[in-house]
Amino acid sequence: MSNSRGYYGEFGGAFVPPGLEKILKNLEEEFLRYKDDQSFIDELNYYLRDYVGRPSPLYFAEQLTKKLGGAKIYLKREDLNHTGSHKINNAIGQVLLAKRMGVKRVIAETGAGQHGVATATACAMFNMECIIYMGELDTQRQALNVFRMELLGAKVVPVKRGTRSLKDAVDAALEDLVENADNTYYMLGSVVGPHPYPLIVRHFQSVIGREAKEQILEKENRLPDYIVACVGGGSNAMGLFYPFIEDKEVKIIGVEPAGLGLETGKHAAPLCAGKPGVIHGFKCYMMQDENGNPIPTHSIAAGLDYPGVGPEHSYLKDTGRAEYVAIKDDEAVEAFKELSNTEGIIPALESSHAIAQIIKMAPKLDKNQIIIGNLSGRGDKDVQQVKEYIKNNS
Repeated sequence: MSNSRGYYGEFGGAFVPPGLEKILKNLEEEFLRYKDDQSFIDELNYYLRDYVGRPSPLYFAEQLTKKLGGAKIYLKREDLNHTGSHKINNAIGQVLLAKRMGVKRVIAETGAGQHGVATATACAMFNMECIIYMGELDTQRQALNVFRMELLGAKVVPVKRGTRSLKDAVDAALEDLVENADNTYYMLGSVVGPHPYPLIVRHFQSVIGREAKEQILEKENRLPDYIVACVGGGSNAMGLFYPFIEDKEVKIIGVEPAGLGLETGKHAAPLCAGKPGVIHGFKCYMMQDENGNPIPTHSIAAGLDYPGVGPEHSYLKDTGRAEYVAIKDDEAVEAFKELSNTEGIIPALESSHAIAQIIKMAPKLDKNQIIIGNLSGRGDKDVQQVKEYIKNNS
């Protein structure tokens, strides 16, 4: 679905200064060289199995299914991975690539801190220098993850400019890469950025969908009717969606953060309420002003708080292969509480957006229909934030 220039329909590409062009071309060549190399695949599978703990279970949420009284709900338990989210799948893949490229210094950006923690973890294991850029606002919201990264040996750099969130962290990381290209690998954490990053991250995250497909066929002897995942940049969603794209009977639903409501402008839902533009070197649906500049976003979930979205998601929207909806902060918090209460699983606030959508959908569907939701991360990191949110909004 992507051609050699990294386009998905009109979306994607690499709109970057000449200094970055050469770096990205080299990265693409190295990735294409190793991704089908048997020794690389064997090493990746070894770490995914023995270190990350894959395959992650596909869990039948029996209590939630019963309570909602509609479709059968299965959850892909990425929250059970080492480090607590899907981010480790990509971090291990890219650190192995960096190792093969002979690089010893790794930089990354992070919003909620999950990608930062996964990157710091992978770097600790392979004895690489690790620098994580994080918006100053996010370092406050996710102080626990900052400490985890530092514990793992990473240097966390708070970015104090702009909106002090994920967008600014990406800007800072790209600047570092241009300055230190000779000895640095930039480990991007989502299916965004200039080509070849959306391709690389999708490749390493597709393990989610491949496993889910195998598991549901084993459990139900058929494919699901719906697959649902939250979408910020969109890596957990693309990881689940991609292996199902050719299965036309499976409906694909991506869930963006509606924040305080789409009508308020305080959200981070470019697919539902943005238009095509260029951000961070690639073309996608984005939230922008009349001059095409990114505008401030808002979501209770730091990991979804980004004004753009993966180019492949933009393409899936335009072709109608996937449907994108938006869930508000308060709905996500309710879903956070509901899954905790009903199944004894505390989901990440990001994943709670997908759970909220499933809670809306399931009762309207037949009992013989099947939904797979991607539980992209665990909610330990969000418990304090949710506690304060409930206190302030009760």
